[in-house]
Parts: sequence; C-alpha cells; structure tokens
Amino acid sequence: MTHKSREIRLASRPTGWPTPENFALAEVDVPEPRDGEALVENLFMSVDPYMRGRMNDVKSYVPPFAVGAALEGGAVGRVVVSRAKELAEGDLILSMKGWRERFVAPAGELMRLDPSVVPRSAWLGVLGVTGLTAWAGLELVDVKAGDRVFVSAAAGATGSIAGQLAKQRGCFVAGSAGSAEKVAWLRELGFDAAFNYKDGELVAQLRSAAPEGIDVYFDNVGGAHFEAALTVMRNHGRVIACGAISRYNDAAPEPGPRNLALVISKRLTIKGFIVTDWMQRRGDFVKAVLPLLASGKLRARETVVEGIERAPSAFLELLRGENVGKMIVKLAG
Repeated sequence: MTHKSREIRLASRPTGWPTPENFALAEVDVPEPRDGEALVENLFMSVDPYMRGRMNDVKSYVPPFAVGAALEGGAVGRVVVSRAKELAEGDLILSMKGWRERFVAPAGELMRLDPSVVPRSAWLGVLGVTGLTAWAGLELVDVKAGDRVFVSAAAGATGSIAGQLAKQRGCFVAGSAGSAEKVAWLRELGFDAAFNYKDGELVAQLRSAAPEGIDVYFDNVGGAHFEAALTVMRNHGRVIACGAISRYNDAAPEPGPRNLALVISKRLTIKGFIVTDWMQRRGDFVKAVLPLLASGKLRARETVVEGIERAPSAFLELLRGENVGKMIVKLAG
C-alpha cells in the first residue's frame, strides 16, 4: 500500500534573489514503513533564512540542496503508522523532513515531543532551533545583568526571543526592525528602545536608542547594521555573529564594514556560532525557556500560511522581512 504526498523540490539554483520558478511542487507515492520505521504526516513546517545558502552549490556547514530533490527543514508531525517499538501511532514528533506532507523515516531520525505544549508549532520556533539559537547566542558571550544589548532584525523569530531573554537577564535592550508595526510590537515585548531602520540614518538612530552605547550586538543582519553597531559599541564590547540576512541574496560579495579597525581600538570580541554545535545543550535550553513561556514572561508570535503549495512564497516573504516572529507553514490540522 502507498500513500500520496506532495513535496516542494528545488527546480533550479537561484542567482541573487530566489523566485517562484526556483521551486517545483510534485506529487509522490510514499510506501508503507518497514520494521524500525514510521509513516509521518507533517502538521507544521519551518522556513528559515539559512535555507537560502543551501540553495547554492557551495560547500558550507550543511550540504547544499540537490536540484530536483525535495528540500529539507524542521517539521512537527504526527505518526500515522509505526513499525518501530519506540513510537506509537499518534505520537507528536520533530524531524528535518519538512517541505513535504508525508514521509517514511527510521525512528532514530524522529524526536518525540511533549503534546501538552501549545501551540504545537512552538517546537519549531521559541522551543525549537530558533529559540535555541537566541539562547545559545547569549550564552556564547556571557550576556549578564547590566549589559546594554542591541539586536538587529529584532522582530524576527530569533531576534524577538534573544531580546526578551536578554531582558530576563537584567539587560538594557534596543532593537531594530523594518516597519512601524514591528517597532510597536518590540515595545510591547518590553524592549527599552526600538526603531525602524528605514526611517533614517542607521548610526544616528542607534545612538538615539542607546545613547550610552552598547556592550553586546546580536547580529542577524550583517552589512550596514554591523558597521553601525561597531561605531556605537563601547570598549570591550562583544558581537554575537548569528546571521547576515541582508547579504544572503547578493550575487557578488559586498565589501566588509569600513570601520573594522574599531575592533582593535575598542578591544572588541566577535564570536560566530552554528546552532548545531549547541544541540547537546538543548535540554538546558528547554529547562530555562519553557517556564518563561508557560508563565507569559516570554512571548512568541508566529506568521502562519497554510498549504504546502504556499511554502515557497512563505520562504520568499521571510527573506523580504514580511513576517513578524516565526514564519510557519501549516500543512495539516
């Protein structure tokens, strides 16, 4: 017996900004699971900025997507048929088999989830790799009470969690975002200062938001934001190099920040990280964050679109910054 499923494949590699033509929707047959395997129906899938890099045929910390094959990413699903003793039908699981409606996989590739957590999509956002990224970045440079923190793309999935967690540690937190709506939301979340980076010169806005300077910059954007942060950073400041979404679609590399000499004169520290290096700390992360989420001290917003066929447009909207909080694609009820 086989089951029907639809999946999104990489039709071609983009040059510069991806377009809908770089994706293809295909219908496939999914077989019955064999011993040790389970058939899973995906309920929610994640689209994330790092996926843009995997569309290029370039060696990186994760292999590139293959042209003609289904893309991959985080997904929350439900076990439909189990041939594995570790899993029961109806179990909620986490996998890296997103971008498809149904699939068969060995039990070792599936992680059972606590079904009491709502919404279930939180396992892709605030309690998933997104939240772990925010938490790990703060751990990376030992963010502590009294630090003055600036977060770029602060209304995004990672930035919004990083800013709130920094506030929980007793920090002054400023954030940048790309619309008045997003700025208003950051203020609702308790950010001490927030500004729309499109409203004026970036350094001037950052100086106004953080007149005493900043000790920590949580970088999700790169480019002009990185340069501005170096200008406003105080001596012995630390940079958390998490992402550089402003550069992901460049057809050719842009020159680096013009003020890198400040790293020397201000004795700055810049640390980059890959979240997969922190998976062994996932238990510590969930233990720290879940109570904050349950008590309402940590808030997570989602932008949800429905249907596998809309996954490419959701991804493109993410790259354009049209989401608030975590971008989620709902695949089933």
